[in-house]
Amino acid sequence: MTDNADPYHDIRPFNDAEVPASIERLINDQEFINAIVNHRFEHSPRWLSSLLSPLVKVLMRLKWRKLKTVAHIQNEVGVFMQSLLQRTSQGITVKGLDKLDPNQAYIFISNHRDIAMDPALVNFALHRAGHETALIAFGDNLLKKPSATELMKLNKGFVVKRSAKGPRELLKALTQLSNFIKDSLNHQQSIWIAQREGRAKDGMDMTDPAILKMFYMAGKQQKIAFGEYMKTLNIVPVAISYENDPCDIAKANELYQREHLGSYNKTEFEDIDSIIQGIIGNKCRVSVNFGEVVTEDFETPEALAEHIDRQIHHNYQLYPINYLAANQSCDELSQACRDRFAAKLAELPEQAHSYLIANYANPVHNAK
Repeated sequence: MTDNADPYHDIRPFNDAEVPASIERLINDQEFINAIVNHRFEHSPRWLSSLLSPLVKVLMRLKWRKLKTVAHIQNEVGVFMQSLLQRTSQGITVKGLDKLDPNQAYIFISNHRDIAMDPALVNFALHRAGHETALIAFGDNLLKKPSATELMKLNKGFVVKRSAKGPRELLKALTQLSNFIKDSLNHQQSIWIAQREGRAKDGMDMTDPAILKMFYMAGKQQKIAFGEYMKTLNIVPVAISYENDPCDIAKANELYQREHLGSYNKTEFEDIDSIIQGIIGNKCRVSVNFGEVVTEDFETPEALAEHIDRQIHHNYQLYPINYLAANQSCDELSQACRDRFAAKLAELPEQAHSYLIANYANPVHNAK
């Protein structure tokens, strides 16, 4: 297929016709199979793992051969998420979704705390309520392994080309992305995107106006005023809250090293490791709160970003650990919560404590 026939071929998710071939590539990806075996049988001797590899391939082919369409994949992901949250959380609370039209497409802009779980939770909430799940924006920095690309594009992921070099290449990539998002909305397909590039490691959920400028590029081509065009996108701010952040200690350690040691050397597959930890780690209670559709006419990206932030800060679910970190009283605050927080701090150098505290305290300060 030519670029003219499919202008988004290199960034869009897989369609129904592409699902079976993608699944076959995954099953034949030995590195992917080894990763599954090593995770499921991590305490088994290596010789046994090598024997299990062919068996895992056979079982995957039997389990996945029924998955022929994107809808099949979404149903399977929904079942997985239900089971995952039962094992790794004390439940998910969803608010505000009942105010949204299931027949309308939206851009869901959420705060960004976890690479994989943030969009997964939004889509789980949508799926469970009978809404069409959203396409998921993910950076090309996560495409270092072929299996990661397959999994993300199977799960309605589309690529944000963060690695584009030079002004001309960057402009081309952002224009393509902006047009893809608008065309998706026109075809009644919702979008999820984080409010900023990279996770908020300090608990400061702030929208980057550059994201909104990217949205507007398609409108600018049509010579539509910023405020008028943005109202056509049906932007909905979403606040995602984790009572326990499985990656909180790693985040605090990274910020500590950057500021006190002068640099932080990220390992090649650290993002993948963060994804795994975020998925399997204990989250305690989880909240996904949908805000109101942006209908006001904002003249600048900065003004719109502030409005999105106000909604996210207002709708962010605060837990006892947040109040404890902010040194504020809370009726629910227990000794067990104090002990858990003290145990987290004990895993870090004393100079890094303030970063972990800020990660939980800042949502309290922002809510005011």
